[in-house]
Amino acid sequence: MPPKYAQLVHTLQRRIESGDYPPGTLLPSEAQLIHEFSVSRPTVVAALRVLREQGWIESQQGKGRFVRGRPARTSHEQNRPGQAYLTTPETEFTGEALEVGTVAVPNRVGALLGLEPKSKAFVRRRLITRDGEPTDLVALWVPLELSEGTDLTSGEPLRQGFREHLQARKGVRFDHIVEQITARMPSADEAKRLAMPKNIPLLAVFGAVRDAAGQPLAVIEVLLPADRHELEDAYPVS
Repeated sequence: MPPKYAQLVHTLQRRIESGDYPPGTLLPSEAQLIHEFSVSRPTVVAALRVLREQGWIESQQGKGRFVRGRPARTSHEQNRPGQAYLTTPETEFTGEALEVGTVAVPNRVGALLGLEPKSKAFVRRRLITRDGEPTDLVALWVPLELSEGTDLTSGEPLRQGFREHLQARKGVRFDHIVEQITARMPSADEAKRLAMPKNIPLLAVFGAVRDAAGQPLAVIEVLLPADRHELEDAYPVS
């Protein structure tokens, strides 16, 4: 079963789509949502944060949260898996560090980084939780030379976004991401960490971050339980 915050997100999205909460109207307050759905405040706060990040609602200081409606996403507004982990400081995510160090790079990640087979790379792997429940396994992979002289090697959460930190320390500029999405069954360790029931697959999202010349700078790997996440895109019909 999806986490409580995800269930609340889904319910509020359906109410917005059905017209129960029309665009421009004030969304019920946190207290009202807590009372109606019999959930904790952290659950409501997490759900509202997701809705705001996805563009369903907007907050106005001193007034509350207003409904915007179903997001009409443009190319720069799409809810891309992993994008938030490139731009948002790790200190803003709830979770724990699982691995920080130099390891043998998996074949897919190595290919995306342009590395030879059996090469090593630097990885920061974290388990992300929301409402006290695990939701994502996130790994940031960078070539060894790009990790040198940065705070990536520290076990402490980054106080800058990954992109901002690398740009400041190494002078690199992120230009675009090539994204691949696959589905597979989780390993025993992945299923345990994500508290996944049996026979539920993972969505594995790999984003190869490149500079303007197409040279690989990093790879972001996000593992999502398929029963808790919905990936959506919008694009013009030519």
